[in-house]
Parts: sequence; C-alpha cells; structure tokens
Amino acid sequence: MLHLRLITPAERTDEVVRLIESTVGTTHLVVLPGAARDPAGDVVLCDVAREAGDGLIAGLRRLGLDDTGSIAVDTIDLSLSRRADEAEEAAPGEGADAVLWEGLTEATHEESTLSVTYAAFITLATMIAACGVVLDNAILIVGAMAVGPEFGPLAGISTALVRRRPRLAWRSLTALLVGFALAMAVTAGFSLLMDAVGLFSKARLEADRPNTGFIYAPDWFSFVVAVLAGIAGTLSLTSAKSGALVGVAISVTTVPAAANAAVALIYDDTHQAARSSEQLLLNLLGIVLAGTLTLLAQKSLWKRRRRRP
Repeated sequence: MLHLRLITPAERTDEVVRLIESTVGTTHLVVLPGAARDPAGDVVLCDVAREAGDGLIAGLRRLGLDDTGSIAVDTIDLSLSRRADEAEEAAPGEGADAVLWEGLTEATHEESTLSVTYAAFITLATMIAACGVVLDNAILIVGAMAVGPEFGPLAGISTALVRRRPRLAWRSLTALLVGFALAMAVTAGFSLLMDAVGLFSKARLEADRPNTGFIYAPDWFSFVVAVLAGIAGTLSLTSAKSGALVGVAISVTTVPAAANAAVALIYDDTHQAARSSEQLLLNLLGIVLAGTLTLLAQKSLWKRRRRRP
C-alpha cells in the first residue's frame, strides 16, 4: 500500500476527493479542511494499493495539484486493516508488478545527478579497482563494483528514453561521462603515485592475471551478462526491491574496466587500455539497452492488464 498526503486549494478539494473515491483500490480517506498553512489549503490523506497508485497520481497531476498544492507519497510497510486488504484485492493487477512512473523518474533523477558525492563514490570505486587489477585481487574488484554508483545514470538514461524526458537523459549522460572521465583521471594520478612509491609496476599489470584478466578480455558473454544485469536492475528499481541492485553492481565490469584502462594508459599499454575501454562500453550499452526494453515491456504489459475487466 501507498500513503498519499495531499495539500489542495480549498476550491479544488471536492474534485480531488471525487477522484480518490472513484479510483478502485483507495481507502482510509481523510479530509482536514484548512489544515495546511504553506501553501494554504486543505489536507487530504488516503491509502491506495500500489497497483492503482500510478493512475491516481497521474490524475492528481492532471488537476494541477503538483503546481497549486502538494503530492507526497510514502510506502506503507505494515497496514493492519480489512479495508486496506479489500482495496488491494479490488485493484487490478499485482502490486509487485506495478510501476510508479513518477516515483521512478524522481528516483533516477536523484541518482543520476552529477554531485560531489556521486563523483567521490565513482572515483573511490575506480581507485579500489585499480589496486585490484594490479594485485590481481578479485575481492577488491568485487568491492569496487559494489561501491560504484554508475547504475543510477544508466537507469536514468533508460527511463528518459521511455518517458521522453530529454533533460533527464542529458543529466544522466553528463553524470555518466563526466563521472567516468574524472574517476579515470584521478585514478591515473593515483597510479603514478603508487608507482613512485613502488607499490604499482608495469610488470605487475602485464603479468599473468588469472583472477582479473577478464577485465580486458571482452566477448559476447560480457554483453550477455550486462543485458541480464540491466534487466534485473531495472526490475529491482520498479518493484522497489533495491536489495537486488547489489547483485547487479557486482555482475558487470564497468568500474574495473575503467580502472584497468587508466592504469594501462600510464604504462603505455595501449592493448589493455583499448580492450578495457571496449569492455566498459560493451557493458554500458548492454545495461542501457536492457533497461530500456524492460521498461517498455513493463509499460506495455501493465496497460494491457489494466484494460482487463
């Protein structure tokens, strides 16, 4: 279930209430006349089944409530109510399959913004991965994958393509490109420092690396895994099962490939640099393609399900 807290201008409250009452899957409607102060108006509270939430939110936006008042949505983790159970049964479809498009757009907007925190995470992840490739340490590679925040902008690009939001697409692409460029530049400087103190060396990079050699050896499996990870990551976002994102993060070779390319460049190893860059691009392309197709499939399937009586 979702909990909606609405602030409505007094003259629009009746319309809002009628919309809520006519939406299958809503319950626990509360109207508090004149309770809001900034902006001034009435406060309307209600609960709605997740599968009916997107339609109700879209209707509230058509009433202009996002401009004249406020729409706040929270997820209810526990609701002990017979009326709530009846509302969920009446709503079409299954809550786990429903996509809250406004929530997805907002979430990807936040995750795909080029901020100091985002830049710090992707840079630190790439530096950790650089240590992993030089030491041929798979544990460090997995750790770097888990730390890397690059799935946010990738999901943002997919969402922007499906929802036709060019500003979100540009924001996500900027975060992705600038983030990786900055991370690789800092990692190159970090590698030079580590080489100066004798911790990194060209011999270590070019030695036999049974645990991390796959990073600069892209093949069809790289693309296949990226596609599968993109599907899983998109489903985890749309179904609010964020725990699956950790598994997605450690399934694709994005950050390690960027790190390997950065280290290889300072040692003039053009072969590893080129192959690592190919691995990076292959994974990015696979995730975006899979994410976009998954969202399109979910959109189509949900529309068909909602048309059923």
